Amino acid sequence: MKETTKSTYCIPCTEVVRCVEFSPFQWSFNLLAIGTAKRVCVMSCRFQEEDKEVDGLDYRIVKDIQVDVGLACLAWSPATSLNVLPKILSFVAGCDDHRVRVFYSNMKDTDNLQVLQGHTDFVNAVTFDPSEGQRVASTGDDLTCRVWNVEAQEEEIVFRLTAPGMAVAWHSDEPLKLMVGQKDGLIRFFSLDNQLPVMSLSCGVSPLMDCDWSPHNSLLAGAVAGTDWVVFDTSRSSMPLERRQAHAEGAQRFRWSRCHESLLATLGRPERQIHVFNTRHQQVHVSASLPVAYGLSWHGQLPVLAVGGDCAVHMWVVEST
Repeated sequence: MKETTKSTYCIPCTEVVRCVEFSPFQWSFNLLAIGTAKRVCVMSCRFQEEDKEVDGLDYRIVKDIQVDVGLACLAWSPATSLNVLPKILSFVAGCDDHRVRVFYSNMKDTDNLQVLQGHTDFVNAVTFDPSEGQRVASTGDDLTCRVWNVEAQEEEIVFRLTAPGMAVAWHSDEPLKLMVGQKDGLIRFFSLDNQLPVMSLSCGVSPLMDCDWSPHNSLLAGAVAGTDWVVFDTSRSSMPLERRQAHAEGAQRFRWSRCHESLLATLGRPERQIHVFNTRHQQVHVSASLPVAYGLSWHGQLPVLAVGGDCAVHMWVVEST
């Protein structure tokens, strides 16, 4: 195990960071959204790992958005691009008032905010459809997963769950399916075509606190439940293909790396531990802890992991072979 106690890079903030998200889309990989109790700061980041003229990390604020309510989760729209005209910046947020907010800016003279109402309890996860960005999905403690039409600002589909929804994901190779992680340990897949459940996976333990759909292989799903991380191959079994203890006092976050198919990251207790595990070599590449840690996000093309902290975003460059 390579013990790492200090992050490679750090971006200072004025408040506790509640959520942090790199854009997963190739045309906006450099964008990082930082959510706090009352604002979203969007930064453009450049790393020496991609540009040798950069000394470590170069970052600048491209948009600072004041919000009237606390943020619980964030996700980027595929429509976002600041490198071509017209410039577009858009993301969705789940907020503490049980509402979903979609932000849009042309980075010039138009800033729009759509408030989507329907959830009756806390929203735990949100996502944009990865192709057109015309739909948003959200899930939460009201035992629903809701699909919204962004342009019409209306609810299209409501999937009823059997436990609180903790995570929701779309996959670019499966645009007509949604993956939803339930707190009772089930990962369920729903068809947007016939609006019915099509498959379930069982972690065997609960609570499931987070799950993620592998960006490299739509047959692979991963989650954290209880103290463990688990990985599924949906072509082989509805039970875990692999299971390892992640955090002795409970795992809370799970994310697949976007640039390396064998890397996964988890966040959990005791303290606020961050682990990066390589499933191919069965190695832990990063083991670190922070006094405060929220959110977990991988850069789209670099082995860089970001975690929100106490008035800072911490980043680790993961060395893997």
